[in-house]
Amino acid sequence: MTQLRTPQHSLCPAPVRRGLSRAEAAEYIGIGTTKFDALVMDGRMPKPKRIDGRTIWDRVAVDRAFDELDAPGHADANPWD
Repeated sequence: MTQLRTPQHSLCPAPVRRGLSRAEAAEYIGIGTTKFDALVMDGRMPKPKRIDGRTIWDRVAVDRAFDELDAPGHADANPWD
């Protein structure tokens, strides 16, 4: 029986995309697009970047903003959530 060889590149994990669509950014932090839009509008989530005709959110910026959501003293912090 011959053993099939796997190409070397298939052993490496796929890179994580940094640019996310609106729906992907919302899903990434576990909320719907309507709530995500509200967070962008009030400044709790970052504004998107424009690349030609494309609107994308920087995953790293979304991570930083998400970390700040539960910051002490935040007006809508709820200890029960």
